[in-house]
Amino acid sequence: MTHPAYGVLRPVTETASVLLCDNPGMMTLDGTNTWVLRAPGADELVIVDPGPDDLEHLDRLAALGDVALVLISHRHGDHTDGIEAFANATGAVVRAVGSGFLRGLGGPLTDGEVIDAAGLKITVLATPGHTADSVSFVLDDAVLTADTVLGRGTTVIDDEDGALADYFESLNRLGGLGPRRVLPGHGPDLPDLVAVTDYYRAHRMERLQQVRDALAALGEDASARQVVEHVYTDVDEKLWPVAESSVRAQLDYLRS
Repeated sequence: MTHPAYGVLRPVTETASVLLCDNPGMMTLDGTNTWVLRAPGADELVIVDPGPDDLEHLDRLAALGDVALVLISHRHGDHTDGIEAFANATGAVVRAVGSGFLRGLGGPLTDGEVIDAAGLKITVLATPGHTADSVSFVLDDAVLTADTVLGRGTTVIDDEDGALADYFESLNRLGGLGPRRVLPGHGPDLPDLVAVTDYYRAHRMERLQQVRDALAALGEDASARQVVEHVYTDVDEKLWPVAESSVRAQLDYLRS
């Protein structure tokens, strides 16, 4: 079974399977990947990011078995809007960095914490940049990278609390884990974390140089929109508002 496979639990590794929500879009690619983690023979399972408030998707998840724990990668609604309905349906504890998503007595996630659940040891790795609260989840053979590393394309730095300096550091942290499988929040899984973080870093540096060149041509006070129109001529104009978010992050990085 290959990506995309809507509404069907698709095994990816020995311990991780994915249920793809049917919510494709400009920011979600083919849709939100909800990850289902369980060691062979384990009675319980862990859900990572229940996804949007899509009852059909949430019902499919709840039918998979006894949910020991729900983990949240970051605050965006395409990963979190289904929390309330899913927690009500399953009674599962929900854990996240932000207190607004906590359900039950698990408490907030902390960097470096090792979670024992569903027969697995899951290490929490803080990977801010896309958002301030972004975390990844490290398994023995794979890493769930949420929106920090996608299965296709590159990541947008959130206008509200994302930061490019943090993002570069998060790429370094992820790459330092070695060549594990990438289980992203959107898009297909990828075989080599080191290769994709190297690509992301190189792409960001290339874009930064293009922004520097644009500022040299337009003036140091050029707006994000002016830079987008100068640099992103090869990108569909429908995507320019998304590009503006990343350019603002790049300008903040350069100007700081």
